[in-house]
Amino acid sequence: MRYVKWAFWITFWLLVAAFFHYTLPQHDIARITDTYERRIDFGENSIFWASPDVGSDGTLNNRDVFFIQTVQPDGDVMVYRNEDTGWGWPPYFKFDTSNLQAEAADLRSTSANPTWVAITHYGWRNEFMSIFPNAVSVKRVEGPDATIIPWVSIIVLLFFAALAWGLWVRWKRFRAARIDPLVSDMGDSWDAAGHNLNERRGRFSRWLDSWKQK
Repeated sequence: MRYVKWAFWITFWLLVAAFFHYTLPQHDIARITDTYERRIDFGENSIFWASPDVGSDGTLNNRDVFFIQTVQPDGDVMVYRNEDTGWGWPPYFKFDTSNLQAEAADLRSTSANPTWVAITHYGWRNEFMSIFPNAVSVKRVEGPDATIIPWVSIIVLLFFAALAWGLWVRWKRFRAARIDPLVSDMGDSWDAAGHNLNERRGRFSRWLDSWKQK
């Protein structure tokens, strides 16, 4: 039973960590090499794509999606999608996809004369499943060593930690005040019932012995 409990909590916290890692904003320093638009046919990975742009027809199985192609300081390539989040989840309330695409196109540069930018995004990149992180904003920075402090992520995680700690403390108090005494009373009742049963069995055995002697 103990191993089942540990497996449950490990799985639970792994899911919580995956949720926050996908949802919270992340910041990458990169150089934009190209911006383009491509028609996407949605399949099994449709859950990792945002809803259609606000004001667009949401009944289509495919649509044009903006992409931002970048190269990071270490030479790795990263491609971002550029989609509105609207009023849905995650709550970035992003409605300026076209404006962001224009800003990204204006910041394109070459390796000979690089322009470094900080790309704020959420989501994951998975080449096998064709999953792309969604760019939320693009901001020019001084160089590839620029440091971006993730204040939003820090505040959200601190709030979640405080909330989880508060719920855990209240649960411990509730358990100590209500559940543990109830379980203890039930245990005492079972012990008392077992003692009475043993006593009755002893009386019955003595009564049988008295008849055997006669």
